[in-house]
Amino acid sequence: MPTTGDATADRVLLALLTMQRESWEQGILGQALLDLGLDEAAVLVADAAVTRQRPDGRLGEPAGSVGAVNGAACGEVVRHASRRTGDRRYGVALDAQLDWLTRRAPRAADGTLFHLLDGRQVWADTIYMVVPLLALTGRTEAAAAQVAGHRRRLYDARTGLYAARWDEDRGEPDRPGPWGTGNGWVVAGIARALRLAPDWPGDLRAELAGHAEEVLTACLAYRGADGLFPDVLDEPDAFREANTAQLLGYAALTGVADGWLARSWFEAGADLLAAAARRIDAYGRVTGVSGAPDFERPGTSPEAQACHLLGHAALRRAGAALSAG
Repeated sequence: MPTTGDATADRVLLALLTMQRESWEQGILGQALLDLGLDEAAVLVADAAVTRQRPDGRLGEPAGSVGAVNGAACGEVVRHASRRTGDRRYGVALDAQLDWLTRRAPRAADGTLFHLLDGRQVWADTIYMVVPLLALTGRTEAAAAQVAGHRRRLYDARTGLYAARWDEDRGEPDRPGPWGTGNGWVVAGIARALRLAPDWPGDLRAELAGHAEEVLTACLAYRGADGLFPDVLDEPDAFREANTAQLLGYAALTGVADGWLARSWFEAGADLLAAAARRIDAYGRVTGVSGAPDFERPGTSPEAQACHLLGHAALRRAGAALSAG
């Protein structure tokens, strides 16, 4: 098995590799492997995502899947496989995914992508699934446009938080509560996009970084004494959820490593990851997260496992950046 060089992270990775994964979880696993420098394992993850690619271009999806955008999370690792191996199969697969994403996936009149094939809904999750890949492949304006479209529908400037889902036909939120994981997807997606594409036209980079910091700051107001958050941030009686802390910690540490957040964010990011790490059980499972497969009650999930590894790699990068001055 590939090793991260850290015993706890290795247990988390082993548990992740044994779990049945959906398309976005396969993609985030690949991203974590890339961030940890495990390039050969990342190629195998990409190979599996391409093997399950739908004829319309969606990576990693089984037949019958109604996910419109989740497969795009696999795009980064498929691009890596194309460059590492030179195998044309990966480049063709990535082109098909990008063609689906940019031209044929269902979307609102202003171009904002719908999350599903069978409904006209905009989800906060989509920012993480599509914005980093668009940025990585040179489509920074399209990436920023997706953030803007989601922000118009889901962001509440009074609270600084995102609702989970928007119904385009009704013109109102379908799930108005500020789901912690959803807000985590927003800031983590922006952070990864800024990392993967350092060059943005005009003031887009500063605008996106500033917005991510606003949401991070707003989320921290709901953090409890245990270092974690309610599953729905403004519902104190909701269960205590750990993956929100991992996503926020990853975003904060990535911002420090890449220079768009102040050094003072390092302590907050490291502490968020440490709080979630206290939930890791003897098998390496991050427990007490929004649990697969429906994400409506506490449990475990491949996405939470992968987010632990992303956070672990971001902590290393941020620490190295601070040490370098």
